[in-house]
Amino acid sequence: MPLGAPSALRSFLKSQASGGLVLMAAAALALLVANSPLAPAYFDALQTYLGPLSLSHWINDGLMAVFFLLVGLEIKREVLDGQLSSWNRRILPGVAALGGMIVPALIFLAFNGHDPSTARGWAIPSATDIAFALGVLSLLGNRIPTSLKVFLTALAIIDDLGAVIIIALFYTSNLSILYLALAGVILAALIGMNRCGVVRLAPYLLSGGLLWFLVLQSGVHATIAGVVLALTIPLRRAPGRPDDMKHSPLHKLEHSLHGWVTFLIVPIFGFANAGVSFAGLTPAVLTDHLTLGVALGLLVGKLVGVFGSAYLVIRADWADMPADASTVQLLGVSLLCGIGFTMSLFIGLLAFANNALLQEEVKIGILLGSALAGLLGWSILRVARRETSSTSKVQEADHA
Repeated sequence: MPLGAPSALRSFLKSQASGGLVLMAAAALALLVANSPLAPAYFDALQTYLGPLSLSHWINDGLMAVFFLLVGLEIKREVLDGQLSSWNRRILPGVAALGGMIVPALIFLAFNGHDPSTARGWAIPSATDIAFALGVLSLLGNRIPTSLKVFLTALAIIDDLGAVIIIALFYTSNLSILYLALAGVILAALIGMNRCGVVRLAPYLLSGGLLWFLVLQSGVHATIAGVVLALTIPLRRAPGRPDDMKHSPLHKLEHSLHGWVTFLIVPIFGFANAGVSFAGLTPAVLTDHLTLGVALGLLVGKLVGVFGSAYLVIRADWADMPADASTVQLLGVSLLCGIGFTMSLFIGLLAFANNALLQEEVKIGILLGSALAGLLGWSILRVARRETSSTSKVQEADHA
């Protein structure tokens, strides 16, 4: 058992699932607007400059830094005091997440490895959108055991950690040593505050704002500042209440951000980036190697990578099947991992920052792969419940 208080996992799952439905609506609205008479105003607004950055950059570099701050907080909490706090809990989602990152990348490269202009997008299908996936699960109600939702959440958190590392290592360019050094000074100050027992959030957040600016200027993507800041936020028990975590700075900040990120920031990002104009769309775009690499990487790669890795770990007796879950249900959840909307879009924008045509193909591949993965995953999970129920009835009849 974790040493601290529960991390409100039930409310987290509930809010993320609801947020997934809001995100679906935002993406659908973006597609409608981008293919309506409002399309010119929509695309022009995103390129309008507000100070030093365009509206699109403020969303992708600014608001999404807050999203990554929340991701970092979740990773730290789960590793230190939650569902990933022991190796026994990490094995199944960890191996499944690793397989779910490697196989989609290999499938993408199978289609694009020959083309240096598109091979740079190898990481696009490696990400899972936890909000979207849990949103689909929420449509199934109590058909899905809580253990599978916990498995999916833990897997997605590890997946996010992998995506953060990939962005930091492979999607940075033109590094400024001066700004990196200054960012390092701020990071040292943040670590010092943590070590000295500072628990007020204001100094961390003010320093984090400066860190974001310095990282933005350094050539490393600015959103990485959000994760770095998160890892310095203290996770300390309240004095005199050793079993109470809900008053720790990390816990308070995480819960304060959840609603804003889930119901505002991520839907805004989805609305700003999911808008794809289908005017002039030809079958050639749908069969292009970039579109197919992204779509099949999400649909097939995640299924093979997540399910195959998890199944092998369970068969080897290194981990147990999630409680009350069947193999077919695990298969359905593995398909849902192919919903790669938010993080996949984000990596796609980084990979092809200066090529609008390739960005459009990436978006079409993400929408196509994610939609098919979500629909098939949902369908299999519905059938799995009926099969389980029927099997139970047969077993009950046999016992009678």
